[in-house]
Amino acid sequence: MIIDKVPGDIVETGVWRGGACIMARAVLDAYDIHDRRVMLADSFEGLPRPDTNRYPADAGSPFHEYRELAVSLEEVQRNFQKFGLLDDQVVFVKGWFKDTMPSFPSERIAVLRLDGDMYESTIDPLRHLFDKIPEGGWIIVDDYDVVPMCKTAVTDFLAGRGLTLRIATIDGSGVFFQKKA
Repeated sequence: MIIDKVPGDIVETGVWRGGACIMARAVLDAYDIHDRRVMLADSFEGLPRPDTNRYPADAGSPFHEYRELAVSLEEVQRNFQKFGLLDDQVVFVKGWFKDTMPSFPSERIAVLRLDGDMYESTIDPLRHLFDKIPEGGWIIVDDYDVVPMCKTAVTDFLAGRGLTLRIATIDGSGVFFQKKA
């Protein structure tokens, strides 16, 4: 992204305590980059109840019951402050993805990190943000190999677009792939 000069912001959908975005902001700081933002999209209330009428793949998902996944916006902001990285390059987009993704406030996205843990929370960002990623941009999907709904959402999205991309494993859980022309 930096070396290849892929334009755009760094976006994470589903941020939990903010660690990945704190690291992304630290990288921008280390490289003295001021023309990109780190954007954190989350409900800051945990995960939504499964909408099985629209997303049958989420049937039986218990994630909305896990209160430890509900980390407040204020707590995530404090985590950035601990590292001296909370500034105007950090943007918080609060709300459910079904509401925030259609009008997401970024024109271009160099890196999109998906950590939605559900089909709905993975497919909604892909549907609304994928076209904002330029050629050479990166998509990272956390929990792809451990939460079947995430993998299904990515597979369905790519198949619906007629895309066959090389998906590489990160750590036995997450994957990444690059957007090609």
